[in-house]
Amino acid sequence: MPSESEIKAKFWKHLKSDMTIMLGVEGSGEAQPMTAQLDGDRESGPVWFFTSKETDLAKAIGAGAPGEAYFASKGHDLFAGVTGDLSLSTDRATIERLWNPFVAAWFEGKDDPKIQLIRFDVQHAHIWLNENNIFAGVKMLLGGDPKKDYKDKVADVPLS
Repeated sequence: MPSESEIKAKFWKHLKSDMTIMLGVEGSGEAQPMTAQLDGDRESGPVWFFTSKETDLAKAIGAGAPGEAYFASKGHDLFAGVTGDLSLSTDRATIERLWNPFVAAWFEGKDDPKIQLIRFDVQHAHIWLNENNIFAGVKMLLGGDPKKDYKDKVADVPLS
């Protein structure tokens, strides 16, 4: 049975590996796929996203907004709903630090006037581990109760 800190560590590990997250303004009902940029090997936020100043998401955030994000790891062995605060930035040092070939493909260089950083100060996550989905199906076929195995693989964790 993983501890809360182990579940939290798995979340950050998977996010660093998979990087695609559905991000939106809380309560808007609209989220879009974004590529998360993390600072180094930290297991905490903020999570950064490059976008254009012209996007609906950047306009919706404006001077700041509560945010929500949804994440599913590539192997579907971890799912998370994350909340926190969204804000906009054009900080040159952050752009320089996080710039990479994947970001470069979307812009006309680091000085592109359309570059908009979104800062997501994550606060809380509801995380589900789904590490034994094949075994759960087998147990169910054999008359077992897979709910017992999943009972300790869900956590509400603070991320800040």
